[in-house]
Amino acid sequence: MTTALADATGFCTLLQEELGLYVDADDLDRPLDDFPDWDSVLLLRLVTVVESLSGQRVPVADLLTARTFRQLYEAVAGR
Repeated sequence: MTTALADATGFCTLLQEELGLYVDADDLDRPLDDFPDWDSVLLLRLVTVVESLSGQRVPVADLLTARTFRQLYEAVAGR
């Protein structure tokens, strides 16, 4: 597993560096709707970045049902 997906802090860093979303550990359980910049384009960019880093396919169906960044992290980290 890549360092960016090793823990939630690394995932927050990935969101900041790769997607320009400033999400910290306190934001992980907030609804995605609370982030006006979050949209389907960023979801696709997240899939692309994670697949590139991990070399594995991302379960997009799980991402589509995620309601928080923690749920997104759990889906891409395979938890």
